[in-house]
Amino acid sequence: MSSIAILFEAKQLHNVGDRLDLLAELHPVVSEALLVISGNIRQTAALLEVLVATKMRPIKGSESENPD
Repeated sequence: MSSIAILFEAKQLHNVGDRLDLLAELHPVVSEALLVISGNIRQTAALLEVLVATKMRPIKGSESENPD
């Protein structure tokens, strides 16, 4: 799996977190649980981003490959 594919999945996870936040506003009975789950999903997305940044080759044309 390429780094681009992993970063795409991380973005998708961030989007899921956003949607859960919206649902939490609409459903006060489960709001707290949804916010906790949303935070966990965002942390997982951040971990994927860190994994790509630290363990995988840079994406061609990225700033990290061509520092100026």
